[in-house]
Formats: sequence, C-alpha cells, structure tokens
Amino acid sequence: MNIIGEHVTKQKLMDDLSTVVTDAEELLKASATQTGDRITAARARAEESVKAAKVRLTVAQEALVERAREAAKDADVYVHENPWKAAGVAAAAGLLIGAIISRR
Repeated sequence: MNIIGEHVTKQKLMDDLSTVVTDAEELLKASATQTGDRITAARARAEESVKAAKVRLTVAQEALVERAREAAKDADVYVHENPWKAAGVAAAAGLLIGAIISRR
C-alpha cells in the first residue's frame, strides 16, 4: 500500500475511533442518573476505556502527523536534488490526468 492509501486508511480509523469515543461519552452522560453496583462498575470501566482510547487516538494522530511531515521533507529533498526528474514526473502526471479528463 502506498503512503497516501495508508494515510487515508489510518485517518479513517482515527475518525472512526473518535466517533466511538464521542458516542461512548454521550452514553456515559445519559446513564449518569442510573444507580446500582453493576451500572456503577460498568460506567467506571467504560470511563477508563474512553480515557485510554483518547490517549491512543492522540498518540496515533501525532504519529501520523509526524510521518506526513517526514514524507513531505523527503519529497522536498528529492525535488531539490532531482529537479528535472521531479519536473518530468509532474509533467507526465499532468498529461495523464489531462488525458483521463478529456476522455469523459
């Protein structure tokens, strides 16, 4: 899988995890008025799970941002070291995209 596809997949996973965390927080708020030992224990476990998921989500987002920065730096270095190759690749990509668009 290429870096862009991997980024999109990880971003989707993080978005989904964020949605789960938000939904779990709403569920915890909605069940705040419930009483009893079982519900109290379940709420405590859920709160801990939400906290842990938030930490993992933050770490994953930071790692993804760092990898994107590194990829951008690598691309910048490559373009500066190989300007004619980079221009050729960009021209070829533009030509390909133009050909695809013109077929429609």
